[in-house]
Amino acid sequence: MPAPLPLPDPVFTPVRRPARSNGASGFVHSWDISVGVDGPGTRFALFTAGCPLRCLYCENPDTWKARGGRLTEVAALLRLVHRYEQVLRDSGGGVTVSGGEPLAQPRFVATFLQACRQAGLHTALDTSGYLGRLATDEMLDDVDLVLLDIKSFQPDLYRRLTRHELAPTLRFAERLAEREQPVWVRFVMVPGLTDSPENVDGLADYVAGLPNVERVDVLAYHRLGVAKYTALGLEYPLADVPEPSEAQMEAVRRRFTDRGLVVT
Repeated sequence: MPAPLPLPDPVFTPVRRPARSNGASGFVHSWDISVGVDGPGTRFALFTAGCPLRCLYCENPDTWKARGGRLTEVAALLRLVHRYEQVLRDSGGGVTVSGGEPLAQPRFVATFLQACRQAGLHTALDTSGYLGRLATDEMLDDVDLVLLDIKSFQPDLYRRLTRHELAPTLRFAERLAEREQPVWVRFVMVPGLTDSPENVDGLADYVAGLPNVERVDVLAYHRLGVAKYTALGLEYPLADVPEPSEAQMEAVRRRFTDRGLVVT
């Protein structure tokens, strides 16, 4: 997938002390037009800045800090979306808000999603669920699909991977199930780290018990973000971890399909 595009300068709001409480603006890293990876159809994918997790395999460490993004008005983002509106509609696509972690800026994201939904566009929220408590029911009413990234099903491994706890993500998953909100679960297969039978089977059993999960995306760990770590003067945590083979990927996918789940 091509690198996300930076927002054009006319979109940025040059303010010294931003007031974000009303949701009219927020910190944005970049945007992209994608097909088949951020939800159905062609998507306008907005990448917000700021994330509380520090995933060992994170490919975008430049999105960790909100102030590493650019303050951007929702109104200006909507003008960008409008440029692509016809192709989004014709392809059965829409708008996806990703990150970073979108729920780190809940009012800004809620305002943007509401505007896109009111325009008749399909909306998706790509989140780890760790900050799910900040997603109000009103926000979720404006979300057609949640892309829920579950890093691990073993609490100790989740903590090692992210520096945070698994429980908030599971609480959010169960809340989405109670709401009957459509979900695609995402799981990154990292050889020697997330691919143990105990971890995969635990997650597969859990997800199979959620009636709102439409499919599971098993994503292959990759090293495309290594250059960003170098540029930021950071040590890449998984320097010795190879990318998975197709055979390894298929073995993990099979553990999900064995539970009757739709897997990509």
